[in-house]
Amino acid sequence: MLPICQEVETLPGHLADTVQGERLHQLLTDFDFIEAKLEALGVQALIEDYDLAINSDVLLSGKQTESLRLIQGAIRKSAHVFEMDKTQLAVHLWSRLQDFEIPEIKQLVEQAKHSRNSSCLWPLKANLERANEGALRTFVGHSDSVYSVAIAPDGKTAISASGDDTLKIWDLLTGKGIASFSGENEFTCCAIAPDGVTVVAGDRSGRVHFLRLEGVSGGG
Repeated sequence: MLPICQEVETLPGHLADTVQGERLHQLLTDFDFIEAKLEALGVQALIEDYDLAINSDVLLSGKQTESLRLIQGAIRKSAHVFEMDKTQLAVHLWSRLQDFEIPEIKQLVEQAKHSRNSSCLWPLKANLERANEGALRTFVGHSDSVYSVAIAPDGKTAISASGDDTLKIWDLLTGKGIASFSGENEFTCCAIAPDGVTVVAGDRSGRVHFLRLEGVSGGG
């Protein structure tokens, strides 16, 4: 028998490779598996399991695909929270999914609701955006207002300009900050040239900064 950590890492891929769509769907709608995967390997690995199921040839029905997209959406929207506190999983899934009248979603919500095994703050009613509404994902890293965001031509990275005097480069797939540049004033605007490597940013003092992306996707 595989160790639990290895099992949660490899089982989704095995089920996809062997075209066991029903079992894969059951696995990805099971709260215990979701919790174990998050705890063992982190939120991005969990999100990628849903991509594997949705985008592979495992012969899911339309309704099964819809339920997996909703669960993945809920996890992705709260990814920045889970990266700091994995114990928030149950309450965030409950808050984002409880209004959906889909049997496997309702079962997952019930599992989440009854999984509470320690003291926590539990809302009296759903108080977060539903899984299929609003922002897709939240990136956390700036300590002041963000005034401008630009996406690289390859669609894989973005740059943000903030009142905390920094420019940050983000990996759009994982939501991780991968580089930062600190200035002497608030950055109020930014852009990435069509070459995908030249960055132009303006700060509150009136200076215009020209920078080059190095060591990131599209940055040479």
